[in-house]
Amino acid sequence: MPYEAGFETSLSDNLSNQVAPLLLTSEGQWVWSDAPFDFQVTDKGIIIKNASAPIHKGKAGSTLSDAYKAASKAFFPADGVMPPREFYQVPQYNTWIELLYDQNQEGVLSYARGILEHGLPPGIIMIDDTWQEDYGKWNFHPGRFPNPAAMCDQLHKMGFKVMLWVCPFVSMDQYQICREINSFQGFLMDDDGPLPVRWWNGTSAVLDLSNEKSAQWFNGELHRLMDDYGVDGFKFDAADFIFYPEDGYRQCDLFVKLARNYPYNELRAGWCNAGTPVVNRLHDKAHSWEDLAKLIPEMMAESLMGFSFCCPDMVGGGSFETFLSGDTDQDIIVRSAQVHALMPMIQFSLAPWRVLDSEHYNAVLKAVQIRNSKLELIEKLFKRASETGEPIVAPMEYVFPHQGLHSVKDQFVLGDSIIVAPVIGPGTVREVILPEGRWISDDGTEYDGGKYTIQVPIDRLPYFQKI
Repeated sequence: MPYEAGFETSLSDNLSNQVAPLLLTSEGQWVWSDAPFDFQVTDKGIIIKNASAPIHKGKAGSTLSDAYKAASKAFFPADGVMPPREFYQVPQYNTWIELLYDQNQEGVLSYARGILEHGLPPGIIMIDDTWQEDYGKWNFHPGRFPNPAAMCDQLHKMGFKVMLWVCPFVSMDQYQICREINSFQGFLMDDDGPLPVRWWNGTSAVLDLSNEKSAQWFNGELHRLMDDYGVDGFKFDAADFIFYPEDGYRQCDLFVKLARNYPYNELRAGWCNAGTPVVNRLHDKAHSWEDLAKLIPEMMAESLMGFSFCCPDMVGGGSFETFLSGDTDQDIIVRSAQVHALMPMIQFSLAPWRVLDSEHYNAVLKAVQIRNSKLELIEKLFKRASETGEPIVAPMEYVFPHQGLHSVKDQFVLGDSIIVAPVIGPGTVREVILPEGRWISDDGTEYDGGKYTIQVPIDRLPYFQKI
């Protein structure tokens, strides 16, 4: 977004992320359907194809904000519930980049101790894939986690909430588990039995969550982990449309609804979960300037789909392949932290203290401090989003319509009056575009609306408050 003539896509694939069957224009028009459709943008308008449900369209007012609010009220009204405060009051920490496919008890505790020893506050710690014995065998691996109850207790005493990675897959060689689930026909099936689904970790059976007994089985496993070990919630991974033979959006929707049962939740793949306290995360980003530049426009797309409670992936990138060489660009990590700082949430995975010199690490700490200085406002915006559906962060066009700002993709607005302009490329200079009016920057300089070139040393996150 914004779409240009020649663009076309299909909403029948959520492309490893979230999607909603919603189109908006900056003139107040909206389009909605209850199922995916394809669309093409031409110089004369939008052509919608292959719709599998009725297409609703209308016009409300004359701005992007008018269109969004009308669609939100009609199709995904806010339910008044916020995610737990830890999601935005303190950082989240995911063990993925540090431990990869060797999640283990000592590694998790060492990571948690490193957070506190290096001046970061405790928050939500997410233990990623391979904590478990197998996919569908949701027990802590006894070789890697000799005493998971003691680990969770220790993490809680250190001030952390604990979440575990889970997915809707079951390894097909787990005979006893598969037999139990087959007894109530709980998998998606083909003519030979459970449908083999290829995903990034191999081939597995996949739960059919349209079967109430499958959802009961999965919920039973998750509640057991909470009851036995004190786990607080779960990172619900997968549910990508491509893992289902047909109508993947329906299974994805059921997965999202199951996740809503757990206040401490996170999803990377989603469908139409606006207006609910579901925590979304952008799909994994590479450790590169190119992918860093995607965070702001993708987060703006999230906002315009109503997914207010969203995290812009992990600081420095969440795609592990780009870290395997051991080479990291310290500037990318700092600038990524600065993009996160005034977004709805901030999530670390790569341990910044391990790879940064003191100058760059102090710049990361400063970004967290800047966030802390705005927590009162962020909390108000979370509450507003839960009650009205209004975005926490928004595109420039949403707040300042019809000033030629619709194509600005490297700035965003926090609330209604703070423009945030992080550096998303190499160097220490960037151009800032300010709407009409009078503005004061983070360094105290005052500006009228217009374009400016500013100096941005590595420890600066530029933002501008409306006077």
